[in-house]
Amino acid sequence: MNLIGRVVTIWRISWLETRQRLISMRMLVLLPVLALFICGSAWGFADPNADLPSNIGADSVASVLYLTSLFVLFSATLGVVLIGFDSISRRRLTGELAIELAQPIRRIDLALSHLLSLWSSVYIPTAFLSGLALWLIQRQMGVWPTFSVGLLWFVATGMLLLWYASLQLLASMMARDFGSSVTIGVATWMFFTLIWLLVTVVLATMLGVEATDTTDPIYRTFAAKIDLFSPNGVYQLLLQTTLDPSQQPLVAKGWIFAAAGLWTALPTGYYLYRFKQITP
Repeated sequence: MNLIGRVVTIWRISWLETRQRLISMRMLVLLPVLALFICGSAWGFADPNADLPSNIGADSVASVLYLTSLFVLFSATLGVVLIGFDSISRRRLTGELAIELAQPIRRIDLALSHLLSLWSSVYIPTAFLSGLALWLIQRQMGVWPTFSVGLLWFVATGMLLLWYASLQLLASMMARDFGSSVTIGVATWMFFTLIWLLVTVVLATMLGVEATDTTDPIYRTFAAKIDLFSPNGVYQLLLQTTLDPSQQPLVAKGWIFAAAGLWTALPTGYYLYRFKQITP
């Protein structure tokens, strides 16, 4: 099969699975959460009358989007876990995986179709609600984001969900039952979303960096470097590059973009490698 035929096959399989997931019960549970977190936070942070803490600046569209990204991290990434925790493990337990692997299709194409379907099933509603969030911000602040800020917002969010989709499929591949699949998926999400700050503080203390004052430039620089090893951290560093010079990340932009490239290539590449070796 030539390259074009393979691309068409991957797209057809992934779109079939995506449509099934978009109308599933899990999506009905996820959509209100996404809407509340993404649109609600954008509307609230963009409100000129909002009573925000003095250390939280929301005086520009870029800063509002940066603050809203915190709620994207909680909702959209959790959506990947909710939608895809049993993507591989369920197929293995029901025998569907054995049937798929027996079909005349390359394993790497089958793996890509599963990855794209999981990614697109969460990214499509997230992107739609993100566009709605931009409109809500415009209603509140009277200004649209620049093209570069808006483009980075959508691209960075898409990359974040791709990273989590790869990690979730790897977790599902490692699991042998539904229980362990949920446990590994949720544990991975909690590690990067809730526990990573504790990891940063512990490492800073071990290496002699003062961690009691989080506004200290030395600690902030150290934390930014550690964030390069976290998908959540890289996502926020990417969005932080659109802020005012005083709020720019304390690491070179080259390192941030390099980390984004590695987070895109390594988990996806390892997932494709493991899928080629998988046994039903």
